[in-house]
Amino acid sequence: MVKKRIKYFHDKFISLKGEPRAIAMGMAIGVFVGVTPTIPFHTVLVILITVLFRQNLTAAYLGTWIISNPITIPLLYFIQYEIGHHLLQTASYDFNFSDLSLQYIINLGWHIAFPLLLGGVMMAPLFAVPAYFITHHAIITIRKSMNHDNAEKNS
Repeated sequence: MVKKRIKYFHDKFISLKGEPRAIAMGMAIGVFVGVTPTIPFHTVLVILITVLFRQNLTAAYLGTWIISNPITIPLLYFIQYEIGHHLLQTASYDFNFSDLSLQYIINLGWHIAFPLLLGGVMMAPLFAVPAYFITHHAIITIRKSMNHDNAEKNS
């Protein structure tokens, strides 16, 4: 399954059309959104941001898809909550798993969601900025290699 995902990502990445800068910005946007704890809204956010800034939507989708997965999400969310909790200097929150009433869950939501969202927004640039530079470099290198290979075939 992992090999299949990697191959899919590779094939999509290689086939991206557009300027390297727009592709890299799209990837950075996707990674930024993918790191934030906004899972139900990732696609909507990626579409809005890429359309608004006229960047590569496919690259943004790939960026979201590669960073936001069942392996990374628990670790990212835990770290993001801790960052937000530290920045807000809120009291530690003890989870009471014996009380699963709707009121408890609603009250728990804000105590968890706000530090998590704050931590996510603070953490996202740490992934998005390198994603931009790595993608930009990779696109230029791949295209040079492909052009070189095509020139050799035509010789």
